[in-house]
Amino acid sequence: MKIAILVLAQVLVVIGLSRLMGLAFRWLKQPQVIGEIVAGIMLGPSLFGLIAPHLAGAFFPAEAIPYLEVLSEVGLIFFMFLIGLELNPKYLKGNLDIAILISHVSILVPFVLGSFLSLILYPLVSNSGVSFTAFAMFLGAAMSITAFPVLARIITENNLQKTRLGTLALTCAAVDDVTAWCLLAVAIAVTRSGSMIGALPTIIYSAIYITLMMTVGRKWLQKFAKYYTRTGRLTQVMLAVIYMAVVASALITEIIGIHLIFGAFLLGAVMPKNAGLTRELAEKTEDFILIFLLPVFFAYSGLRTQVGLLNRPELWLLCLAVLAVAIIGKYVGTYIAARFSGVEHREASALGWLMNTRGLTELIVLNIGLSLGVISPLMFTMLVIMALVTTFMTSPLLEWTYPKRLIKLDVVEPSEEELQPNYRILVPMANPSTQRGLLQLAIALAGTNSPAVVHPLSLVQLDEEYAFESSPVEAERLIQERRQGIQELIEQLNLSIGSHYIQPIVRVTADVARETAQIALLDRADLIIMGWHRPTFSSNRLGGRVGQILTQAPVDVGVFVDRGQQQFNRILVPYVANVHDDLALELALRLTVNNESSYLTILPVIDTSQTEGEISYELGQIIEQLPGNVRSRIKIQLIQTGETIQAAIKASADADLTIAGTTREWGIERHTLGRYTDQLAVECHSSLLITRCHLKVRSHLGSVLTLAQNV
Repeated sequence: MKIAILVLAQVLVVIGLSRLMGLAFRWLKQPQVIGEIVAGIMLGPSLFGLIAPHLAGAFFPAEAIPYLEVLSEVGLIFFMFLIGLELNPKYLKGNLDIAILISHVSILVPFVLGSFLSLILYPLVSNSGVSFTAFAMFLGAAMSITAFPVLARIITENNLQKTRLGTLALTCAAVDDVTAWCLLAVAIAVTRSGSMIGALPTIIYSAIYITLMMTVGRKWLQKFAKYYTRTGRLTQVMLAVIYMAVVASALITEIIGIHLIFGAFLLGAVMPKNAGLTRELAEKTEDFILIFLLPVFFAYSGLRTQVGLLNRPELWLLCLAVLAVAIIGKYVGTYIAARFSGVEHREASALGWLMNTRGLTELIVLNIGLSLGVISPLMFTMLVIMALVTTFMTSPLLEWTYPKRLIKLDVVEPSEEELQPNYRILVPMANPSTQRGLLQLAIALAGTNSPAVVHPLSLVQLDEEYAFESSPVEAERLIQERRQGIQELIEQLNLSIGSHYIQPIVRVTADVARETAQIALLDRADLIIMGWHRPTFSSNRLGGRVGQILTQAPVDVGVFVDRGQQQFNRILVPYVANVHDDLALELALRLTVNNESSYLTILPVIDTSQTEGEISYELGQIIEQLPGNVRSRIKIQLIQTGETIQAAIKASADADLTIAGTTREWGIERHTLGRYTDQLAVECHSSLLITRCHLKVRSHLGSVLTLAQNV
């Protein structure tokens, strides 16, 4: 009972620390798995055992480790099933001949280099009881691995799944995954038998079992797909039978002489890829595995990782040699094969860095090697460091080699010859209840008198690292679903501009605010319009994503509080003469110019530091430059009061839309609304657009004057 309580306490700490470190590394734009692996290492002798050895020994006693091992084994079996389940035949349809060449060369080169390196490492860091053949094969296989799950999610998060690079990388990684696992199975068979000849029976039995699973097993599993198609649901009985099949397949491969994980992976790979069945099966399986059992595996691995063993300069040099061989072998092998196949330099280089990622897959391989005794704890530690470094470097090197500005935005748009817009509006559409109003306002601002483009933006957020919805195939399905929803909304609107001026952008991201700011920069947007909301867990009315976008976006931003007005015929602008109010006035004039039925009331608020003449003269000069048919619909209503908010609220009763700049007079400081504008947002009778100008110095309304003169 005491051990059970201790193991539960260990699991509690492991899950909490894994989540924290995973979130920290996602914030650093790194795969979550790196943070979870680091969390496991922190709990082991490399950190916890170093700074508090007695406490670490008491919390992770030797007698409790077998329990963690059993939990981690169960987690690995079902995780490998999920990897096999995700291995979709669609990945093997594009450029298969090129992918086979690239993936096999990317395996062969690091395998050969790793085998040569084993000549140096074997007498220095190997276990005395393992044969050189087994050591060399295992080290070569460890060098050759590409982490398909991590690579697939990097491709998804960078929206590469529809590009030539993304499809080629997925195909190469899928081929690499199958080949590398087969190679590892041979290495395990050689290790257990002691020689290549002794491993032949195991290899033959494995080949027979794989053949049976791909024929008889696949045919039997098709019954589940047919039943699911007929009923549309995955029952508990079906799920229980599938889980029993996973365990049974794992046991068979263990009895054959390879490893438990191969049977689980094989069953997932041969499962029929019925979209609904695969999705529901993954969703029902992954949460418990990824949240509860997989962190236990990371902790178990961390307890076996001893960075302190690298206690001499020559050992660190050997570790650097392992890292160099792994990177050079994988990158150079991939790059040369890709260039030979006709892939251009930049894409070949990016493909090399993608194939170099190893992540969790490498950690699984290393734990197998350590459990079999084919590698020593010292060699295990070196290879864990290699896995972390190669995974960590993938994202920044991919961005450096193939930056986002070169990745085509997922937008259907006319050619530059057809359309050269001089005004672009980006409309993030996260909340279904505010989508219609936001799009209507953006369309009204775009107008018909000059080329303008409205980009409804829908971002599919990836909340979890290994969730099935973040796989490229599932992400593409979600993208198409979102795009269809936007198209249906557009069709419902009575458009004042041609539909070809409305170009949806639907993308995948792990960080909505950062991606929105980046798209605004890459797309050269002039304005972002987003909906107003109050965060659930904060009293800050402009917290959460809205506040983040306001802080990060390198363009003008408008926050829209929708009161349900269908038309914007009566527009009010409280004005106190600063760049934010200039933006508010510019947008109001855009609406007035674009709609002949609209009327604009400008409400200059005069305080003791300003004179009526100064404000009136400046606004008068602007009004004088406008065409007569626009000028006649503008009224300037000067007021002088200390109750600026109350004056604006009172005047808004006669307006359809109030546009206010984010000035200190209105209460906005940094990225918060502040109590005064909170009051305006709550008590304003009309819809409200709060504007934030990105530039500190703004040319007064130049673009609007040009627009008005072209009417």
